[in-house]
Amino acid sequence: MEEIRWGIIGCGDVTEVKSGPAFNKVNKSKLVAVMRRDGAKAADYAQRHHVPKWYDDADQLINDPEVNAIYVATPPLQHEAYTIQALKAGKPVYVEKPMTLDADAAQRMTDTANKLKVKLCVAHYRRAQPMFLKIKALLDTHLIGDVRLVRLKMLQSPNPALVAKTTDNWRINPTISGGGLFHDLAPHQLDLMTYYFGAVRNAMGLATRQQVNTKADDLVVGNILFESGVVFSGNWCFSVAPQDQADLCIVYGSKGYISFPTFGNIITVAIDQLTEEYAFEPLQHVQQPMIEKVVDYFLGKGQNPCSGEDALITMKLMDDFTKK
Repeated sequence: MEEIRWGIIGCGDVTEVKSGPAFNKVNKSKLVAVMRRDGAKAADYAQRHHVPKWYDDADQLINDPEVNAIYVATPPLQHEAYTIQALKAGKPVYVEKPMTLDADAAQRMTDTANKLKVKLCVAHYRRAQPMFLKIKALLDTHLIGDVRLVRLKMLQSPNPALVAKTTDNWRINPTISGGGLFHDLAPHQLDLMTYYFGAVRNAMGLATRQQVNTKADDLVVGNILFESGVVFSGNWCFSVAPQDQADLCIVYGSKGYISFPTFGNIITVAIDQLTEEYAFEPLQHVQQPMIEKVVDYFLGKGQNPCSGEDALITMKLMDDFTKK
């Protein structure tokens, strides 16, 4: 394989800017086909993004001989079936986050990839972005000493700007998304925590629905004890007043702290009485750094940037926090 020729299953809102255009901007990568069950929308996407082929049937895209890798960008309900179908066709898969509806489905996807020896990557793309790599570098150098405690606060009002708007609002339908907005946003944050702090020893949490006009839990609290001894405490609430919105993670060490937003671009480091900030330019296509690593991995030139096993940890944490 000398070039990755991508086919996208589910060319919806997430692919418009975040990921889709990046496939043609990465070396030895090309977007050659897209699929959506609504053929008119698939055709419109292909025309606007200059994609040679479009389909309204996933079987046809997966079996297209010109397509040698699949990006699954549907809502989570379809992730497992499309991923396994593509893996069985011998085509490596890059699947959106959350990996699927729950940890059991994620395990089946991972087991299938391993059994068939076909490559599988999950789109926890923040771990490839410069800002979050900088945080990892700061932690690895023990700039703030030994990490003691991590506190995360994600407070948003209903229908927050962080979440893409769709007419069917599938993100708050647990049957389709696996839960509510927690399942849409928390995978970014929890993946970073395991990327930074390693293996999980224990996790627990609770979830509840405080708004009467939703089917999904809108408040989640979760705690993690890592094997390293680091303790994480997270709070997610999606029904606060607009003026109370917050997106903040603080890593406390024995010498100081590092604070950052998951959906922002400034890192703050405080040691003794000194404070320093690191600012990063917003990325045009937020998934491009991750796609570069995925392409290298599929071409045999790099390591898997986020494996099924990696993403399975995040799925288990979400289940631990939300299962009643």
